[in-house]
Amino acid sequence: MTHPIINDLEKRYTTKRYTTKRIAQDDLDVVFGAMRLSPSSINSQPWKFIVIESDEAKERMHSTFANKFQFNQPHIKTASHVILFAYNPKYTREDYAQVIDADIKNGRTQAENREQAFGAYAFVDMNTDEQGNNATWTKAQTYIALGNTIHAAARLGIDSTPMEGVDAELIGDVFEKELDGYICDVALVLGYHDSAEDYNAKLPKSRLAKEQVIQVL
Repeated sequence: MTHPIINDLEKRYTTKRYTTKRIAQDDLDVVFGAMRLSPSSINSQPWKFIVIESDEAKERMHSTFANKFQFNQPHIKTASHVILFAYNPKYTREDYAQVIDADIKNGRTQAENREQAFGAYAFVDMNTDEQGNNATWTKAQTYIALGNTIHAAARLGIDSTPMEGVDAELIGDVFEKELDGYICDVALVLGYHDSAEDYNAKLPKSRLAKEQVIQVL
């Protein structure tokens, strides 16, 4: 099968070693745009994306590997960028009000229908416990944005490494001000692979057969 989307996904893989080549700002703007435009349940957008770009920020991120997942630590200072995908563990009606007000401003919802628009918030209630925690639901939305960003990067010829091998607790401490109550359980490294050192670049693509994972009824 030949198609630009399939070509993107055939070429991309999880990069294991990076060069220090920087991503052009024009390409970064496309990646950031893709993150922002990612879909989410009821358009909740319960996320925050923190971009690690400066040497100072990379030093802070590097320090979060002090206790575990050191195999991912080399990426932090070598690769062009690291993005923290953080989610709101206690998404509230006030948070959703920001979405509705943006809808009104953008013309998607009429101002007189503002209260009616909160009907969709019932889905948040379904996923919220007695303590107001809906982290399982908001975290799931964040992974939609992660996948969308990975594909956008592949389209631009940018290599990537999604990392669940991060210390959420230390990230929460080191980036407490920026996270402001949000939680980061996954990060995405972006840059360009080192052709001499990246063993994964030379390995063939391997996925289960279509018949094993897709059932058409």
